[in-house]
This record gives sequence, C-alpha cells and structure tokens, in this order.
Amino acid sequence: MMLFPQIGRQDPALRFIALALVAGLAVLLVGLWHVQVVSGKRHLEAQQNQSMRTLRVPAVRGQITDRHHQPLAFDRPVYHVNAYLDELRPHFQQEYRRRRTPGKLTRAQVSALEKQVRFNTVSNFVNQLRLPVPMTLTEPQLHWHYTNKLALPLPVVRDLTPAQVAVFMERGGAVPGLDVAVASSRTYPHAAAAHLIGYLKRDDSSSEDEDSFYHYRMPDFVGRTGIESLFDQKLRGRAGTRTMLVNNLGYRQSEHMSTPAGAGHNVVLTLDLAIQRAAEQALATARPDVEGAVVVMDPTNGDILAIASAPTFNPGDFVPRIDSDAWDRLRDPQLRPLILRATQERYPPGSIFKIITGLAALEAGGLNPAEIFSSPGHFQLGRRTIKDTAPAGNYNFRRAFIHSSNTYFIHHALQAGPDRLTEMGERFFLGKSTGLLPGQEVAGQFPDRAKLREGWAPGDTANLSIGQGPVTVTPLQMAVMTSAVVNGGKVWWPRLVDRIESPEADAVNPVEQFPAARLRGDLNVNPKNLDTIRDAMLADVEDPEGTGRRAAVPGMKIGGKTGTAEVQRGGRNVDKITWFVSFAPYENPKYVVVVMIESGSSGGGTCAPVAQKIYRAIQQLERSRSLPSVTQVNR
Repeated sequence: MMLFPQIGRQDPALRFIALALVAGLAVLLVGLWHVQVVSGKRHLEAQQNQSMRTLRVPAVRGQITDRHHQPLAFDRPVYHVNAYLDELRPHFQQEYRRRRTPGKLTRAQVSALEKQVRFNTVSNFVNQLRLPVPMTLTEPQLHWHYTNKLALPLPVVRDLTPAQVAVFMERGGAVPGLDVAVASSRTYPHAAAAHLIGYLKRDDSSSEDEDSFYHYRMPDFVGRTGIESLFDQKLRGRAGTRTMLVNNLGYRQSEHMSTPAGAGHNVVLTLDLAIQRAAEQALATARPDVEGAVVVMDPTNGDILAIASAPTFNPGDFVPRIDSDAWDRLRDPQLRPLILRATQERYPPGSIFKIITGLAALEAGGLNPAEIFSSPGHFQLGRRTIKDTAPAGNYNFRRAFIHSSNTYFIHHALQAGPDRLTEMGERFFLGKSTGLLPGQEVAGQFPDRAKLREGWAPGDTANLSIGQGPVTVTPLQMAVMTSAVVNGGKVWWPRLVDRIESPEADAVNPVEQFPAARLRGDLNVNPKNLDTIRDAMLADVEDPEGTGRRAAVPGMKIGGKTGTAEVQRGGRNVDKITWFVSFAPYENPKYVVVVMIESGSSGGGTCAPVAQKIYRAIQQLERSRSLPSVTQVNR
C-alpha cells in the first residue's frame, strides 16, 4: 500500500500508468460479469438455437453410350434462378409492415398475409429480371419450401438457355436474393432404345454404402427399368455431403462442402446407334400404330446391335417427373408402350420354326433334300384336315421351304418323331430365357421331352412342326436361333453391355470388361445340313417365288424365312403374328435381323419390307464408314 506514494514522489508518469492499468482491469472484470451473468442466458439460448444441418448432394449420373461412344443417356448442366430466402427476409418484413392494416388480426389472418407477402415479394423480384421465361414457382410450393427447407435455395425459374443466363448476369446484380445455380438433368438425346435404356424414378434415398441420415436431400433419381436399373449403383456414383449452420429461425448462416460427390461410371453398350435408329424408323413404317419388335444381332459373337420395340416412349418424360396424363397413356392395357416386345412378350413362331423342323428331319436322316414330295395342298391326319398355304404340287426341300409348305414339313416331322423335334429345339434353348435383361424377359414355352408320353398325340407333333400349338418364343430367342444356324452351330449368350468405365479410368479404377462370344451351347449337327438350311433361306429372298423376296437389297445377299402364326381364342382365329428372320451377307454373315409384327398380313408382306429398310441402312452405313476421312485424303 505504500507503493503508490513512493511512485508518486519518484515518478508521476509511472503512477498514471499504474492507475490506468487498474482502471482497465476493472472495466474487463465488469464486462466479463455482464457477459457471464447478465447476458449469459441470452447467449446460451442463441448457441442452443444454432445447429448444424447436413445436405445430401447427388453425384452426376454416368453416361450410357453405344459402342462408338455415341450418347444414349447423360446428365447435362441446367441453369436455374434460385431465391435465397434468408437474404430476402428483410424485404419480407418490410412488405409485411407496408401491407398490414390497422387493427388486431387473427392467427390465421397473419399466416395468410405472411404467405402472400413472401410470394409477392419473390414474384416482384423475379419480374424485375425481365426474363423471357415465366416463373415456375407457385404459392403452395413456396410455402412448403419455407416450412420444410428454409435453409436451402428455392428454384423459381428453371432450365434457362445460355442467352437467358446472359440476361440474368446483366440484370441480376440489381435484384437482391436471386442468383443463378447450375444443376444436372438426365437427358436422352435421341430417345432411342428407350426400353433397353430404361427410365428413372425420383428417389432421394441413400445407397447401400452411404450415410443414411441427412437433414435435407437434393433431388435424386434411381433407375426403374433397363440399363438405368440394372447398373443403377454404378451409374449413380457417390453422393456428397454439404454441411450448413442455421440459426434459431432456420435460416442458413454458413455452409461448406464436407464430402464432395463422386461422378458415376459410364456404361458402354454393344448397340450401334445408327442401326438402332434405322431399326426403329423401319419398324414405324410397317403400319400406323404398329405393335412389334426388331432385333439385330452379330452372329459371330452374340452382340446386340439393335433392339426396337413399338409402341415406344420417351424416357425424358420421367425427368423430373411424369405427369398423370402421360402416365395413363403409358399404362394403356392394349398398346402397353412400356413392354419390350422383343423380350417381355412371347409369341407363336409360325413357319419360322420350320428351320428347326427341317434341321431335325435332316439330322434324323429321313429327309433327302433332293427327294420330291407330292403335296395335295393339305395334310390329312386322321379325321383332321390341316390346310396348307402352299399350292398342291411337287416339292423338294428348297421349294417346300420358300413356299413354306405345311404339308411337306408335317410329313417329315412325323417321320422324324417328336423326340427328334423337341430335342433339336432344346439345343437352341427354347423355353429358357437368355438372361439379357433380368426382370424384362420371359422364357417362352417349349414342350419338355420328359412329358411327351403324357397325352402327346401326332396332332401335337404336327402343330409343333409348323410353329403352332405348344410353343411360344421371343424375338430375341429367334435371333439367337438364326445366329446359330448361320454361324456354324454356336449358340451364344447374347451380350448387351460391352464395358463399364470409371470417370477416372486408371490403374486404381480399371475398365470392367464384359466378355464377348460367350458360348452357351453347340448344335453339334452335320455342317452339310446347316448349309442346306442356309441355301434355302437365301432362295427364300432371291427366288421370285420366295415368300421373303420383298426383303431383297441389290448388292447384298440376304437369306431369310417368313412366318405367320395364328392366334386362337375359344377355337377361333382372332389375330396373326407375322415374322421374318434373316441374315446377311450370305458369304460371311455379320448381321441377323429378326422382325416380328402383331396383327400383320403375312411375314412376307408385313415384316420382310421392314427388314429390307434395315439392310439398306446397314449397307449405306458400311459404305460411309469404309470411306476415308478428309484428313486421310489430304495425307
């Protein structure tokens, strides 16, 4: 206590400094007491009311391309005008005070006024941008967002063009609370192979290996059918996480990306987009509102080059969500546009089954291709008379094949016996699915040899030999069958996916390759018998009397077989299923084309012209791809 008098006597300046230090310490102590005691409760409440929120950010979905990397489905950037409600809060309050009338309002009146004020404020600011696109936001949408996702930006104008983005950048600086944000949207540029590619469904849930808890989730989609569904986990990528700090009112205070999203993998198909589009366009010319399917396969390895189904749909209609009217059209019980008729529907094969019947009879040894058989124009089986579309006359194998004589093939099928016939069908794996599209494929129907003794009659053998009765197939199965006949007897597993590529393909993320030419079985038949079938198929297109002559293309040797199957209900013929199975070129088959059309006139009249258009497109495509490029010419 004697220190200050001594300091004062010795040094007045030092005494002043000491007093200042004591005064400053006293101020700090008073401030600390105010923060901890007086304001402590308020700061504690504010801290408790502030909290962290997590937001799931979906990844960019991987591409689906054809074998030449032509895109069939990809995510494109889209630009939206977003409203940030936390920045607009002062404007909401100002507009509320301006519009509030004197007097006491009920709680319902206050709530209604607040909703109207918020919507009008956002609308006025959007109108100030003078964009040539309308605001897509409605008052109920704004209220739902304000109630449930206040911390997130609210899209008010969607899908701006680059020119419209430029307009916003010019005018947006003068309008508070609005900004342009980029997002991704699934796009199907050609709407081709819709049934194979599949469509998406809105689903914001987490994948199996993701964190399942998020406060908010940005819009995401999951594959519902086709490749989009089969490889959804690969295509979907890895979602990211954004962390936000929100205040006690729910407004965003700050945010940062804690886990970046990882882009999805790319799926490369065996399809050839040019052939796929040619197949779809050719099928559409068959008749108005056609119902049918086309399959184009490489017989050397089982690769699917095209699969078309009609009627079809546009997968883009499901993004961001399909409207009820469009969904009702897709659920039409008669047209069934969502059904992939190449694999999801089974049909009686009709006369195209005579390929198997002829091969079975040839293998049995009872059919001499050169031997003449005299047909009366029908086949008498007990009391039953089976009509023949081929005229009465003399037939060897070639002539019977191109005229599609029922009498000839029933006769030789009965000679060979049902065991030979069904055993040959089993070598083609009829009645079993190909495994190409799990969940979108039926197996068809084929008699089991073990059940042939259970009430099997000669009439059943006769029906089976001409593709009627206890046999149904899919167009894809007939493409596999035709490929095995023309490639020397190899039955391939059909292949649709060539590989899956990581967005960062390297040693850590290698390409996942799906092997081609996977052998399912071998026909193990005499090569001369296969040659006999192939020669007859060539004659069916090139001979003036052939039922498939309307498929002929100058400069390309095409082999084929037509078929027309009767659909019966209650013992009456109610419809026809028409077919044309074919291959080209004859010398070195590289393409198998199968056309099936419901309610057609005949295989030769309805399906063969469709195949001709496809082969013409393939011929032109091969010529264009064989031409040297401009760069090569200059060199």
